[in-house]
Amino acid sequence: MSNELHPILKSIIPVVKGIAKTFGKNCEVVLHDITDPYHSIVAIENAHVTERGLGGSMSQSNIELIKQGGFTEDQLNYTKKTSDGRILKSSTVIIRDDNNDPIGCLCINFDLSEFVIVRNSINSLCATDGEEEARADRDYDGTNINDVLCNLVNSVLDSSGKPVAYMTKEDKVEIVKVLDKKGAFLIKGAIDYVAKVLCVSRYTVYNYLDEIRVTE
Repeated sequence: MSNELHPILKSIIPVVKGIAKTFGKNCEVVLHDITDPYHSIVAIENAHVTERGLGGSMSQSNIELIKQGGFTEDQLNYTKKTSDGRILKSSTVIIRDDNNDPIGCLCINFDLSEFVIVRNSINSLCATDGEEEARADRDYDGTNINDVLCNLVNSVLDSSGKPVAYMTKEDKVEIVKVLDKKGAFLIKGAIDYVAKVLCVSRYTVYNYLDEIRVTE
């Protein structure tokens, strides 16, 4: 990161704090100087959301885009997950100089995990049997094996009512138990996929399965 911050980027630092204060502790706001993408963070609020700090780097995908000259388009209102399974709603806005060249970006990462729990509780309260049956028909109407596995796992996770980051070991064992009963682990690659989604190792999934099958 250069010692002298571009005046345009410097002028945006108060905006970082303003957005974070407005939307609260779940809203991380980050200002990047892309002249040094490996030490790009020049301002950050609510850093606990992604556990980064001043002088931290951009994501590897954005670093690669910068190297290829492709870091030119805003990315708005997309979702991603943290390494511990929390769900983020994010936007990345490119900041340009007077020549219209990218010099930085403003990133907003809003942790939706608490709201997902509330939404799932409301959906469960409002659901009827007919609605659930119709949803099941939509979820499993696919011919691609990978799509079937993805839809099956997503359906079971939705039914649990918790983001993965909020799950205890017992919650994850229950997820694996339901998936096992539905035949998910008969699908090639299911162990690795479920392990990735639950943020555990493939050996942990095998241990869960052993634990389940011993008690049944």
